[in-house]
Amino acid sequence: MDPTSPFPRLAGNADASVRPALPHDAAEIARVQLVTWRTAYRASLPAAVLDDWDAGAATARWRSAIDSPPTPGHGVVVALERNALVGFAAYGPAELTAGEVADPAGPTAELGTLLVEPRWGRRGHGSRLLAAVSDLVRADGAARLQTWLIETDRVSAAFLESAGWGPDGWARTLDTGGEPLREIRWHALLDDPDATPREAAP
Repeated sequence: MDPTSPFPRLAGNADASVRPALPHDAAEIARVQLVTWRTAYRASLPAAVLDDWDAGAATARWRSAIDSPPTPGHGVVVALERNALVGFAAYGPAELTAGEVADPAGPTAELGTLLVEPRWGRRGHGSRLLAAVSDLVRADGAARLQTWLIETDRVSAAFLESAGWGPDGWARTLDTGGEPLREIRWHALLDDPDATPREAAP
């Protein structure tokens, strides 16, 4: 445990770790989100989303998500390189897609986002974040973890595949105000020993 904080370090070592997010992390989380989106998703996301970014509003949204999550099953964790916040992940209970039936194996949790600032990539931060989220939702009773990826996001797809994840056959198209954005759903069974993140990119 970090002796300066009441929150446990969920994964890592002296130089790199993951812990629950704190309200004062909100501004850095918003900054990492913008930098990563502008670097990795410039060709996919609408220009207005990136160019008209409201840092104050984004910070307020993340502070609310940390301080007043919508349910006890929602949470945010952050990755640290020494004392620098370099990435984050948000998760919560999954909502059923239209026409989908509940998984008989147990509840499903959803990884809403997992981002590591590009300059801190390939140091295992993404793997530690994914492992921490998996452990947290498994402890809450989830049997499965899912996430939605932009269809053209080959880097994230390769990362999840290396961690034992795979597409589950569901897809959706989002109206972004510009070109429609198609997403593919990926998942992992949490009792599957192959679905254990490795210390790899991102």
